[in-house]
Amino acid sequence: MSLTRATLRRDFILVARNPGEWLNPLMFFLMVAAMFPLAVDQDPRFLAKIAGGVIWVSALLATLLSLDALFKMDVDDGSLEQWLASGESMFAMALGKALVHWCVSGLPLTLMSPLLAMMLALPDDAYAALFYSLAIGTPILSLLGAVGAALTAGLRSGGLLLSLLILPLYVPVLIFASSAVYHAGLGMPYAGQLGFLGAMLALAVCFTPLAVAAALKLNLSR
Repeated sequence: MSLTRATLRRDFILVARNPGEWLNPLMFFLMVAAMFPLAVDQDPRFLAKIAGGVIWVSALLATLLSLDALFKMDVDDGSLEQWLASGESMFAMALGKALVHWCVSGLPLTLMSPLLAMMLALPDDAYAALFYSLAIGTPILSLLGAVGAALTAGLRSGGLLLSLLILPLYVPVLIFASSAVYHAGLGMPYAGQLGFLGAMLALAVCFTPLAVAAALKLNLSR
């Protein structure tokens, strides 16, 4: 696990030296959600109905921004070949990379979500549901996105292909998360939706690192 810790430490140092890695998704998230009311009805009652969906779609698109570069640098500089030759666990590396991506993209979006909820007149009862759904759902986005990033890591311009591969997998997360926020705003129970998100997160933690490892090995064998 020493190599895993060293890789995680290196990734966090690179992120700290390049603030754009986490500022770009965050600014995109803020701008999309903030400009949306300008293009539709600004009635608070209307915005309250769609606020959860708007915030979640914005978070989903912002997460996609930084996925393309998740493994590209490691492929280009030969780090992945060295990792494979070292005999270290590819599962641990894939899980660690997804964790770094979530800390860079998903965690700031989750912490910023109450501000956007206030701007979009989200009902007070839905704040907790929004925060919990983002806290559980954004790690799933990072884990699933890591699979697409691993599949397209060897391509020079795989951003479009990555989006086409990953967006269909994001749909169930979007449905359950936005449904939880919407039902919470109506004063209805939403624990079931959060339970489904929790189950998807558990499955993603168990299986997506295996898929990432297989995809990276396939790229290295070309």
